[in-house]
Amino acid sequence: MAKYMRRLESVSDLEQVKQDFLEETSNYSYTVIVCGGTGCISSHCGEVMTALKKQYVTRGLREEARIIESGCLGLCALGPTVLVQPGNIFYVNMTPEKIVQIVDKHLVGGVVQTQYTYFDEASGEHIPCMDDIPFFKDQIKIALRNCGSIDYDSIEEYIAHDGYQGFVKAVTELGREGTFEELKKSGLRGRGGAGFPTGVKWESGFRQPGEQKYIVCNADEGDPGAYMDRSILEGDPHSVIEALMIGGYTIGANKGYVYVRAEYPIAVERLQNAIEVARGFGLLGKNILGTGFDFDLEIRIGAGAFVCGEETALLNSIEGKRGEPRQKPPFPFQSGLFGCPTIINNVETLANVPVILTKGAEWYASYGVGRSKGTKVFALAGDIKHSGIIEVPMGIHMRDIIYTIGGGIKNNKEFKAVQSGGPSGGCLTKDHLDVSVDYESLSAIGAIMGSGGLIVMDENTCMVDTARYFMDFVQDESCGHCVSCRIGTKRMLEILQKIVSGHGEPDDLENLKILADVIKDTAMCGLGQTAPNPILTTLRYFRDEYEAHVVDKKCPAHVCKDMLTYEIDPDVCKRCSLCSRNCPANAISGGKTEPYHIDQDKCVRCGTCISHCKFGAIHIR
Repeated sequence: MAKYMRRLESVSDLEQVKQDFLEETSNYSYTVIVCGGTGCISSHCGEVMTALKKQYVTRGLREEARIIESGCLGLCALGPTVLVQPGNIFYVNMTPEKIVQIVDKHLVGGVVQTQYTYFDEASGEHIPCMDDIPFFKDQIKIALRNCGSIDYDSIEEYIAHDGYQGFVKAVTELGREGTFEELKKSGLRGRGGAGFPTGVKWESGFRQPGEQKYIVCNADEGDPGAYMDRSILEGDPHSVIEALMIGGYTIGANKGYVYVRAEYPIAVERLQNAIEVARGFGLLGKNILGTGFDFDLEIRIGAGAFVCGEETALLNSIEGKRGEPRQKPPFPFQSGLFGCPTIINNVETLANVPVILTKGAEWYASYGVGRSKGTKVFALAGDIKHSGIIEVPMGIHMRDIIYTIGGGIKNNKEFKAVQSGGPSGGCLTKDHLDVSVDYESLSAIGAIMGSGGLIVMDENTCMVDTARYFMDFVQDESCGHCVSCRIGTKRMLEILQKIVSGHGEPDDLENLKILADVIKDTAMCGLGQTAPNPILTTLRYFRDEYEAHVVDKKCPAHVCKDMLTYEIDPDVCKRCSLCSRNCPANAISGGKTEPYHIDQDKCVRCGTCISHCKFGAIHIR
């Protein structure tokens, strides 16, 4: 929270806050940034911060070092992480014990503790500086510009990093027309998945008649393995507040809403605190900075329904109605929240807006390719060495994301596929590793950009079971409003379950394709229209796996349990009885004088016997 509440009456007051903060922090020799993202919190970063603060007092560092807690630094797989400036020294896998040494040797003694920094497997050496680490080198941080570098709880520090200057420029220089023209020139498109031009959308809201208008931030991030919006809300809440202020001014709205799912309690808490502080500083409320513009914000918490990520279902939820999509037209910019013109953007889209205005449309458009300008935030998850949150320029190749930034596949296994765009995205193969990551290129091969989830899968993944998993998720999350999604996804799931259980028939593959095409063309909202994508892409790129399940009754990846048979090779078995003693189903029998064997009727195919066998005597066929 802010050290002091001070209502800012003018733009010059805003500039004074910046100068005061810069002067106050200019004398520190070190700034120590402890990652306070959800990933590091789960890795006990709180204990690291407690130890650091204790050393801060006992070693008398009040005049020397500034300690802050930031949002996500990005490399979640190696948390808790700590960044020491100057030098951007990046410490990983921190513990209270290691912190004591870092304070003693680095902050007091001036010697970087290289043994606690990032270890690069390729070179076999530690890399102390964050800027030299492969995970960070190719990133361009625009939406994430403040995440991991400033105190998320300090409005003064946000202002010192040119915070709220985008709003000032919109109101005092560009005006409404100039603001959405600047956004159109920048090429910014919606980062929630659809990719609609943001400037065009805002202009539509501005042109729409109506005394009352609203602007809404869609923070209902429900994709498995995705946490882009959460990271921004946790690490840089004021950027979203400022963007909503800009949007409210531009379209003529005096009220905004942020719709966040209840599963994001840390993000909700930090955003609520930021709203209260901004209101105390006079940056929300009446006559903001003496400009005559009135605007305020309210958070609405959703119950976690995936369908509420669809804009009209989200509006129904804010209004207290059942979260299900509305028929379009009318579109929300025509008749949205409470029947009024409403503009809806997701968190990442909004986070780009203030910096576009402060640095200019040409600067932003210098990144990216074709009609896909700027950068994109992705959440790397799955079978990848360096899971975490990244921001890369549009047009980067998938290979560079997975192998350079992500460090390749865990346990040095082979890459098999990557799911782009969440449950409604497509599964891509190694033949697509050199595809340009942009809206048009991904769409051309059956995938989508989506909100930015990237789930990497290794050679041990069954693509048929993967399609079943995503269809199970989508079918469960369907609101049931339209027949094609309610019944169609259920029928597709039933066929997939039939295939993975070993009862598939050749006609099932054609029926899946027919159902997928029909649902894609007839579903009411984007959830239903994109639900078949995992099936369509796996059928297209991994048809041999489907045929192995249906024709040969085998799962090549040895994942689908109903199609597996565990057998003990009597010539290799040493009759040690480890498999028998650890079998939870008592399915293994034998003795010192007779070979061990598995009763297939009792076997539950859990794999416990294989994990305990020291001689490789148990095989799956």
